[in-house]
Amino acid sequence: MMTTFSNFFLTFVLLSQATFSLSKRCHPEDERILLQIKKELNNPTLLSSWKPHTDCCNSNWDGVACSALINGRVGYLSISNDTKLTAQFPPSIGNISYLESLFIYDLPKLTGTIPESLTKLTKLQYLTIRATGVTGPVPKFTAQSRSLVNLDLSHNNLFGTLPPLLYKLPSLSGVLFNNNKLTGSIPPSYGYFDNSNLADLDLSYNNLSGKLPISLAKLDTYVVQLAYNKLEGDASMLFGSDKKTNVIDISGNRFNFDFGKVQLSKTLAILDVSHNKIYGNFPTGMENVPLLNVSYNRLCGEIPKVGYFNTFDVYSFIHNKCLCGSPLPSCK
Repeated sequence: MMTTFSNFFLTFVLLSQATFSLSKRCHPEDERILLQIKKELNNPTLLSSWKPHTDCCNSNWDGVACSALINGRVGYLSISNDTKLTAQFPPSIGNISYLESLFIYDLPKLTGTIPESLTKLTKLQYLTIRATGVTGPVPKFTAQSRSLVNLDLSHNNLFGTLPPLLYKLPSLSGVLFNNNKLTGSIPPSYGYFDNSNLADLDLSYNNLSGKLPISLAKLDTYVVQLAYNKLEGDASMLFGSDKKTNVIDISGNRFNFDFGKVQLSKTLAILDVSHNKIYGNFPTGMENVPLLNVSYNRLCGEIPKVGYFNTFDVYSFIHNKCLCGSPLPSCK
């Protein structure tokens, strides 16, 4: 009788395991890769829910979700907000072949380089690696990455030059490389992004240098941020009355051009040109810009008493060659 019960129990266990295995959505290859990533990250507490023999597709694994289009394949991965996680960037992430969204952020002790294998993820649309300790160059994204919509590699320790072929990625709406250690000049190809898609170009707080390529006159995006680099010369090509620009921030550079000759977008809401060598007077339409900073330049003339000029304080205008009028001292 006992033998019969034991056989029954063993059969029940085997059938239960088989049923569970058949019910698991997570593809075994993706499960293997995720567990390898966990190992490469030194098995952090953050990933304690990643356990073998459980289903990564049923919201059991924190930060993991499977694709809505491809059954059983991991399409979403987020690892973030852990000041204690200490490891090199896990190279195995580049092996999750159906990945659509990858978010790695607020991991200050995550070091190493970003693997080039990420550029071979043909379905990747959203890539964020932000506020980490990763270093090395920006990966060279090629035509294989044509699905990429948003590329955020900000607040890291990346060095080297800007990748020149990004403009060939037709779906890009955001390129954020700010707060790194990038050097060299802005490639002329950056004037050839698809303006119907690109909304945000942020290269601020790096060590970029040289003159802006004239091709940037073709750039027509909502946000252009080049603040606090070592750029010089003319930046007037960034402006244009027919552009859709909302934000231009070129502060903290060495730009030197006649401000009075630029044409402002009718949609311009934030303009910061402070801490440069810009000269001349205010361009037509400046009174329609709600947020303005022209301090620490070489501007001249009387500050108009119209529109938004009546709302700005002294810090929007201080340290110019010969600006005068409220909120600065009166003109003589």
